[in-house]
Amino acid sequence: MSVVADGTSARDELARRVDGLLRTVPDFPEPGIQFRDIMPLLADAAAFAAVVDGFAAAVPGPVDLVAGMEARGFLLAAPVATALGAGVVPVRKAGKLPGPVASQSYALEYGTAAVEVQPFTIPAGSRVLVVDDVLATGGTAAATVRLLEECGAQVVGLSFLVELGALAGRALLDGHRVDALLTI
Repeated sequence: MSVVADGTSARDELARRVDGLLRTVPDFPEPGIQFRDIMPLLADAAAFAAVVDGFAAAVPGPVDLVAGMEARGFLLAAPVATALGAGVVPVRKAGKLPGPVASQSYALEYGTAAVEVQPFTIPAGSRVLVVDDVLATGGTAAATVRLLEECGAQVVGLSFLVELGALAGRALLDGHRVDALLTI
């Protein structure tokens, strides 16, 4: 890891940069939610490139595929996959992909949801990195890991732009390498 002029690591500097470009939107999409808007970061070409480089630099070994979780994860997964020389696989909400699909349900505070992939896009034994913008409670990420593993993939890690530490989503991903550029 490189060190910048003031003695901090390049990773710390990237975290500060990300933090400065995030926008918190109170009560969106519903009262009580503090939505983390990454669009200002995506609009800053240099910051976006630094994030992609930061994700790619943290990957443990070779990766065959990068799985992007719907929907903002798609925006991060594609350039990370390109940087790693890997393919990209979208992990979609139920009903958004033409079949055949593999599906994994997970619990929500108010019911259930499901994520899906096209299993024929994931060769058995593929080394897969999962990418998303925010790790909150971990339910969607844990379902994504189960889904990919059921399709025969080896999930080598999960990378997030932001981790909401107080929500303890990392606990649902026990046994998997989890990396976040910024924890708040």
